[in-house]
Amino acid sequence: MLQNWLKALPAPLFKWTDTLPETALGRHLIHYRNELPDLKKVKIALIGVGDKEANAVREALYQTAWAFPKGAVADLGNLRKSQESHLIAVVHELLSGHVIPVVLTAPDALARAQFLGYQDTKALVNLAVIDERCRFGAPDQLYSNLLTPRHALLFHFAAVGIQVHHTPPAVFDFMSKNYFDLVRLGKSRASIEETEPVLRDADLLAFHLGALKQSDAPGVQDASPSGYFVEEACQLCRYAGMSDKLSSFGIYGFDAARDKEGQTAQVSAQMAWYFLEGFFNRKKDYPVSTAGLTEYVVDFRQMHYQLTFWKSVKTGRWWMQVPVPTRKKHERHRLIPCSFQDYQSACREELPERLMQALHRFG
Repeated sequence: MLQNWLKALPAPLFKWTDTLPETALGRHLIHYRNELPDLKKVKIALIGVGDKEANAVREALYQTAWAFPKGAVADLGNLRKSQESHLIAVVHELLSGHVIPVVLTAPDALARAQFLGYQDTKALVNLAVIDERCRFGAPDQLYSNLLTPRHALLFHFAAVGIQVHHTPPAVFDFMSKNYFDLVRLGKSRASIEETEPVLRDADLLAFHLGALKQSDAPGVQDASPSGYFVEEACQLCRYAGMSDKLSSFGIYGFDAARDKEGQTAQVSAQMAWYFLEGFFNRKKDYPVSTAGLTEYVVDFRQMHYQLTFWKSVKTGRWWMQVPVPTRKKHERHRLIPCSFQDYQSACREELPERLMQALHRFG
């Protein structure tokens, strides 16, 4: 079925790939050449959108180091048409086969398709977006029809890297009233590890390149002088890759016509590489299994209340347990990713903000 929406990689690419060193990533990928490859052992599939942009990123990515298991990553070429319907179908098909789609450099407007690819899932999902601005509010904005009204499939939404000077006050009110996460750029950059729990709670991540500084990623429409450095963007991608909960990842907004000396293509390739590096360092923490989690119970003596935390022996990551009954469809969200700082706040008998928001979400 995938061949209905995807086209094989161009033959000249393989001739060039064969000239790369044996240590290069491009030499070890499973490629879609004449026939669609067998995906039974594949864990991650690269999907290009827009031949010029996707192939530019692919060229940079192929030259990076191969540091992953043999046969685990496939490059399935590019969409036949850069249309939402094609991307929805491909994401849905890969998810159904338990393969993680990695969307390379689709236009910003297609990011919604990544979410809609989850249409047949039986569980509610959490969507995280990294961007400089909130693309919702007006009817024609990208995420408006997912949030206002809330899509039946959406449980939680998080916006990371938001810049206040691009954000109307009404957006902050909307996020607060709906108990969604909004992490401002300054807060994220000051303590980037505090962003990790937000990404760990997501089922899918859409990373808009507009969230990076123009000096680092010039190949973006309406690029901004403020934003993340490429090193910070790669760290965020690695956090996403390490999340056992996250099942798809996309990089959006690359415009090759605006790129200088292929810089944004290289940035996108590095971001994709660090997502792969994070994925292959997953430790099978919650929600895969609660085995290996150590329980910590904090007493709020003045309120006659207890709060349970869990810490992973493997990774040192923390979760809070929602102290209210949860519906079956919410069960996979009952442990809220958090940080050691949240645990410390609870030890001081201060209710963590993450918990307060979660309590309202579960209602």
